[in-house]
Amino acid sequence: MTDCPPLIGKNIQKLRVARNLTLNVLSERSGVSKAMLSQIESDKVNPTVATVWKIARGLGVDLQDLLNTDPAAKRTFMVNPTSTETMPKLEAMENGVLIKVLSPLSMVEDLEMYMLTFPPNSSLPSEPHFEGTQEFLTIIKGQVNVKAGDNSADLKKGDFLIYHCDIEHTITNTSSQIAVVHMVVRYPNQK
Repeated sequence: MTDCPPLIGKNIQKLRVARNLTLNVLSERSGVSKAMLSQIESDKVNPTVATVWKIARGLGVDLQDLLNTDPAAKRTFMVNPTSTETMPKLEAMENGVLIKVLSPLSMVEDLEMYMLTFPPNSSLPSEPHFEGTQEFLTIIKGQVNVKAGDNSADLKKGDFLIYHCDIEHTITNTSSQIAVVHMVVRYPNQK
């Protein structure tokens, strides 16, 4: 099998630390032993591409992200097409609320973006997400009430709210008009 370029261990370590993962957690997620991960990160061994592929999956990144040893910072510029010819429609109805997914599927359980359209007097209750997960709401139109655990807030157009959603939480349109909410869900670094 082909060996990987030098300095790949530093890329792996940098991405692992940025995601707040221990060697034990990365070992569980990748199927690569903790001892081997430690040796790779310290550039004591040169892993095969197959091993690096397992580590990339454990980190939730593309293989190329680990193989690129160019010290210049990579810049992201990605378009998520919304036309129905190039991408399936990512919309769902839940309790009468239209939930439109705006972010690409590759960002699931990392950073997700939604546009929520609430009919008059409708609610969207949610079970707790992963511990440490937060939601960021911007009210685009109308007014809503957000309840997360013991906290509650009445919001109107232009208001912004951040809250932990690792507890039961509910967004309710409290008016007789349509409400539109932009929601970002940020998960803790678990990948």
